[in-house]
Amino acid sequence: MPDNPTWTDQPAPSLDDFARLAQQAFADLPAPFRAAAGEVVIRIDDFADDETLASFGMEDPFELTGLYSGVDIGSRDALGPAAEPSRIFLYRRPILDEWCERGDVGLSEIIAHVLIHEIGHHFGLDDDQIHAIEDGE
Repeated sequence: MPDNPTWTDQPAPSLDDFARLAQQAFADLPAPFRAAAGEVVIRIDDFADDETLASFGMEDPFELTGLYSGVDIGSRDALGPAAEPSRIFLYRRPILDEWCERGDVGLSEIIAHVLIHEIGHHFGLDDDQIHAIEDGE
């Protein structure tokens, strides 16, 4: 894969391509942010599974671009060590769909945006708090 693919002369990016883009997005975060994120595992799947979609009341798998799974770092002291590692899921097909629909932002930027949003959940922020930060409030 070329260093800076344009995706105009090749097939859609694979799960491995997404993993590389997500790892680069994580590496590009400021060092204190990366350190605070700790050992979070980033996983790339085509779609969320049916059980995950049902837990959010979603029927359309294209509605969910990412998900944080684990005990947020703010709750760990009270609950003790996490039984499983924290995971961030990025869902390739919904992200590709958003990228195609928008057409005004690069794929790497969308992946980074979803990744950062899910890291916000890892830090214990809810959607409203994350959106307020994104909006500069």
